[in-house]
Amino acid sequence: MRYIGAHVSASGGVENAPVNAHNLGANAFALFTKNQRRWQAKPLTADNIRKFKQRCQQYGFLPEQILPHDSYLINLGHPEAEPLQRSRDAFVDEMQRCEQLGLTLLNFHPGSHLKQISEQDCLARIAESINLALDATRGVSAIIENTAGQGSNLGHRFEHLAAIIEQVEDKSRVGVCLDTCHTFAAGYDLSSFEAAASSFEQFDNIVGFDYLKAMHLNGSKSTLGSRVDRHHSLHQGELGTELFAFLMTHHATLGIPLVLETIDDTLWADEINWLRGLQQS
Repeated sequence: MRYIGAHVSASGGVENAPVNAHNLGANAFALFTKNQRRWQAKPLTADNIRKFKQRCQQYGFLPEQILPHDSYLINLGHPEAEPLQRSRDAFVDEMQRCEQLGLTLLNFHPGSHLKQISEQDCLARIAESINLALDATRGVSAIIENTAGQGSNLGHRFEHLAAIIEQVEDKSRVGVCLDTCHTFAAGYDLSSFEAAASSFEQFDNIVGFDYLKAMHLNGSKSTLGSRVDRHHSLHQGELGTELFAFLMTHHATLGIPLVLETIDDTLWADEINWLRGLQQS
């Protein structure tokens, strides 16, 4: 089965996210378990946790259908010791919040070298950060999101993802979330069925489909190889729609969260239904 949904609001409490996803007709969803633009957040209350689990059960959301995302402030490859430790502490906190909610995945952007250290050293720091977080937690996997490659962000090459995974000690608790907009902007052509098949073959050869644990399904305002992260709705922008027909018939997209982050949330229910229809086309 394919789990298709969107990154829904958790405003008013994480327990509202399953309701918002259900109202879209989704069978997957993403959420922030805290404010994504602040370092500090109130701890989850027993009531938050109880209601979240209760509503997930009520609406049929299992942990493998849910993709929480960590704070945008975290940089697990930061070149400076103090900000690096702050990011590592915040990442552990994010994973612990997932533990509390009974979730098994945490999606995150890998990190940036800020033009102060080499790519190799930054990738090693990211992997070390993951190892420390996995040692401090149980049952939650670190899901690395590929990036568009803006600025000094790493993770825009499949080789970056493979290098991080290679240095993670517990490979059963690490994986990748491929974002279609980021992949295209990073230079991997997805604009036709054939191009998508070729780019996905590259991913399989370099990283491996065994590590594909989630996807973000987005159109792209930016052009191929622009390294500019600008999401669009599925039927708009530079990507076209053949990619999504490819994804909805590819074996690697079975049983993982496929999450919309498209820019017009009023289209999400229609986009989810359209994607579902592609499975039979």
